[in-house]
Amino acid sequence: MSPKHAALRPPTGRHARTPDFGTVRGLYIPRSADAGAFAMSTYGIPLLVLAVTDSATLTGLAFVLEWVPRLSAFALAGAAVDRFGSTKVLRIASVLRALVVLTAAAALPSAGGAGAIAMVMGLAATTGVLTEFSYIAAETAGGAASRDAGGHAHRVQAVLLGIDQGATLAGPALAGALLQYAGATGMLVCIAACSLLGAFLAPRQRPAWPQNTPVPVAQGLKTGLTTLRSLPALGWLCVGLFLSNTAIGLVQAAGPVLVVQQLGGTPSQVGLVWSAAAVASLAMVTAARFAIDRVGLWPVGAAAATLASLACLALAAAHTYTLFLVLVALLMAGEAGMTVVLRTLRAHLVPAEVFGSTLSLIILLLLAPFPLAGALVALTPPALLGHAITACAVLQAVGLALSFTKLRAHPATRRPALA
Repeated sequence: MSPKHAALRPPTGRHARTPDFGTVRGLYIPRSADAGAFAMSTYGIPLLVLAVTDSATLTGLAFVLEWVPRLSAFALAGAAVDRFGSTKVLRIASVLRALVVLTAAAALPSAGGAGAIAMVMGLAATTGVLTEFSYIAAETAGGAASRDAGGHAHRVQAVLLGIDQGATLAGPALAGALLQYAGATGMLVCIAACSLLGAFLAPRQRPAWPQNTPVPVAQGLKTGLTTLRSLPALGWLCVGLFLSNTAIGLVQAAGPVLVVQQLGGTPSQVGLVWSAAAVASLAMVTAARFAIDRVGLWPVGAAAATLASLACLALAAAHTYTLFLVLVALLMAGEAGMTVVLRTLRAHLVPAEVFGSTLSLIILLLLAPFPLAGALVALTPPALLGHAITACAVLQAVGLALSFTKLRAHPATRRPALA
């Protein structure tokens, strides 16, 4: 990041600065470490629950326990980042996550029965909360870098999304392989290592607000809602992605059950599904980056939405592991293209002084379907999960079609290279 760009950044964005380091060291490398811990926790903990309990119902319940606390933490996380700075929040959350998983790694081998079940369920809830604090902090820093990039904000967001998808490529496969061949201890120690690396690499910075200022959680939510309502382009995109994430969340929550119990796969093959999805997503992110330069945000987003909708509609007919893997990969590739559009619009349209609060609200809205998906898996007989996926896929297709129809005439989504 050039000194010129650093000097031009408004004081209200100070909480997201990385003044002593360049973009690679100050943003991309810490983001990579945190994304690795995020991916391994998100995909590895449900696998651990299934391995310990051998229950589809408890696996779905673990998904709920993993996501409900995350959603509850978003408003507090955004306010904490605005008050204390993204670096401090990232360090504290990462260190606490490492301590939690290391404690579980030490205690789980000697636990049994109800104690082991309670431990893995508690682990899902605790890591979910801490992961979202670190994620909000990392995303806030990414938003500042995107504002510095001006008309090339989508390139910064493509790199950040590429980091996330790269972690999704390695994280699930590594978590599944470690769980299968090194046990729960090996997987949890690896999550702790990624967490500590992210905490160590986080750069120095100063908070934006005085240290004695109360954390305005309710005010932060109100501010985020007001901001989002004033930005219809961003609001309509959030509506479509909310419905899309309902389908994606159901596929993710049901994945261990479908692969292990219905398709006869192994935990490592569950991880391979999401690793293949990450490869497809990385390809889409790269393509989207160059396509947006040439045709603008709307055509790229609409094409990605079409791909995601068609793939999800076909998932219920996947009766082999290979077909399931391919369709999930196409679904997540479409989701990645839409995410580049969302992040680019968000970086350009949301004012810097309310970015943390608005970001928290947007992520809260987009991730709200995930615990609902976990509850649906817990309540649905495994034989009917395919029908549930089809129903959610129909809602996804309708919602995305409506959203991108509304977005079509908006100037921010039509022109290439936003300025």
